[in-house]
Amino acid sequence: MTSPAKATNIVWHHSTVTRAARAHQRGHRSAILWFTGLSGAGKSTLANAVNSALFEQGLACYVLDGDNVRHGLCSDLGFSDADREENIRRIGEVAKLFLDAGVVVLTAFVSPFRADRQRARELVAAGDFLEIHCAADLAVCEQRDTKGLYAKARAGQIKEFTGISSPYEAPEAPELRVATGEQSLEDSVAQVMNELERRGIIPAPADP
Repeated sequence: MTSPAKATNIVWHHSTVTRAARAHQRGHRSAILWFTGLSGAGKSTLANAVNSALFEQGLACYVLDGDNVRHGLCSDLGFSDADREENIRRIGEVAKLFLDAGVVVLTAFVSPFRADRQRARELVAAGDFLEIHCAADLAVCEQRDTKGLYAKARAGQIKEFTGISSPYEAPEAPELRVATGEQSLEDSVAQVMNELERRGIIPAPADP
């Protein structure tokens, strides 16, 4: 496991603008929406579509995408089990900062291991972390293989590829399971938005 450096002589600085004050000003709560699933299951597509729906309502939101984060924050990490663990640890900490900033942050990562997702959940209070399982069969994901990753993995060109040579541990009790392998993107977005409204994270749209 990758071990982060141990900083010393530091004290947490409390902001003069609280998360509650931001929620009051913006008219909605912040939350972490953790989209998990196989490569090709539609995590990024769904997260970005939900992000657009939130933005259209004037809500503060942001997507942390797996590929994008690996271009910068996690560019030093590979895809071994230890590096995957460290990748998710970093994302969990960044998502926690967005949560405190009053933002609905949507994370789109394979995040294949239950223990890593659980550690991310435990960084925040109950109700702030919504695990959203983008459920799609491996065969469907391979059919959607626009990047050619599954073909390369089956040919042995990519080592430790989730679903082929590395396991994916599906959530046992996610806050939401979205059948992204079967239903339309529109229906999937509506399912997520309805759940956010039901939980009081975002307000229901005003009647026209």
